[in-house]
Amino acid sequence: MKKILCIILGALMLCSCAAMFSGCGDGVGSAGEVNVYNWGEYISAGEYDLMDVIAEFEKETKIKVNYTTYETNEDLYNMLKNSNVSYDVVVPSDYMISKLINEGMLLELDFNNIPNVQYIDERFKKLPCDPDGKYSVCYNWGVTALVYDKTKVKNTPTGWNALWDESLKGDILMFNNSRDAMAIAMQLCGIDPSNFTKEDVDTAAAKLAEQKPLLKKYVMDQVFTEMETGQSAIAPYYAGDIAMMMEENEDLDYCLPEEGSNLFYDAFCIPTCSKNKANAEAFINFMHKPEVAAANCSYLRYGTPNTKAVDYLDDEIKNSELTFPSDDYIKKCYVFANVSDDVYSYMQEKFIKIQAE
Repeated sequence: MKKILCIILGALMLCSCAAMFSGCGDGVGSAGEVNVYNWGEYISAGEYDLMDVIAEFEKETKIKVNYTTYETNEDLYNMLKNSNVSYDVVVPSDYMISKLINEGMLLELDFNNIPNVQYIDERFKKLPCDPDGKYSVCYNWGVTALVYDKTKVKNTPTGWNALWDESLKGDILMFNNSRDAMAIAMQLCGIDPSNFTKEDVDTAAAKLAEQKPLLKKYVMDQVFTEMETGQSAIAPYYAGDIAMMMEENEDLDYCLPEEGSNLFYDAFCIPTCSKNKANAEAFINFMHKPEVAAANCSYLRYGTPNTKAVDYLDDEIKNSELTFPSDDYIKKCYVFANVSDDVYSYMQEKFIKIQAE
């Protein structure tokens, strides 16, 4: 799903070490295992001349990686909260990091075991979701954007209102999650998506209800098939993924909405259920070796916070505003904050109701 041909980078990294997670040992680099819980398709796995990160990590450390994936931050939260499964490394997004910290579900990191944080740009340290910088190490960052088929969309999109274009009725895709969908509607209604109330949810829900008759379907990962094969006209999605879609279909183009969009961060954290903290920290450190961070950036096309990794990227990626949006654009963006369970549940209920009607 994440595709890029990067032969030069692959050659540069051929002898490099890389990996993603580590676990149950007596110390850094000792034999054992590590349990990693990450988003699907969210690590370079050896395709397209890029590094197989987990294989390289296991080879270097002799630590076995037990790797499983989830689809949403809420899936991650529910697994940590309601199961007896032990994970050592998880990769929540900004607002979920805040929630996990507030509920005492993350361990403080020992940065003596993570010296590669020296390569992380200062603006990605002590993020708003972790203001003291004790619990997280930024993995990737990015923004949401629009992808559209130039053969189907006659008027070049400039903002989110293109998703309400009646001329595209039956050919429009929309996020199948309440956070992203409601946020787009809130922006169009003049509401700050980073700080909202139940009344704001009602306003956004009414806007989404207006859109519903125009939609083909609500999607998440299905967007790749829909857009890459020319089955749909336009969709909102994560900018790095849009870069991948465009490589598969030359008829696709993109738009960074003029209103701004969601700026998100995903970060490595260690949950309190971890039984292998030292190996987890070794894994996080390994993930920020410049060569490893570059491999993941080239595969995912999300922005890397690792300044040295940029030296290993080809010019196409370095210069892509889908991977590295300009500072001027980022100033127009918002970051999701952790809302109360009451408000979140209300938003989820309203979104499900819209979909069902």
